[in-house]
Amino acid sequence: MVKGARSAILLVVVSCGACRERVTRTQCDELLGRFAELVVKEKLPAASPETIRAERAREREEAARDDNFKNCTTELRAEEYRCAMAATTADALIKCLE
Repeated sequence: MVKGARSAILLVVVSCGACRERVTRTQCDELLGRFAELVVKEKLPAASPETIRAERAREREEAARDDNFKNCTTELRAEEYRCAMAATTADALIKCLE
């Protein structure tokens, strides 16, 4: 995945200052996995399930070291999460988080 795209989603995740209903760590992990899956499918439409799993694992490892992602549970609203998880493209997912 392009590092800039991953950074963009992580920055958007933490940009939500005074939000009410928050997401769980599990939901943050699901969101990151969904984003990685969408990016892989867009870049490599014929990607195997193994390739998608490997990309999701790689993204999770990178996110675990990223301070922006660590703040996901305190910054992301549940409605943004629901929108993002329903998105069918990486760009649409990012738009849900803006």
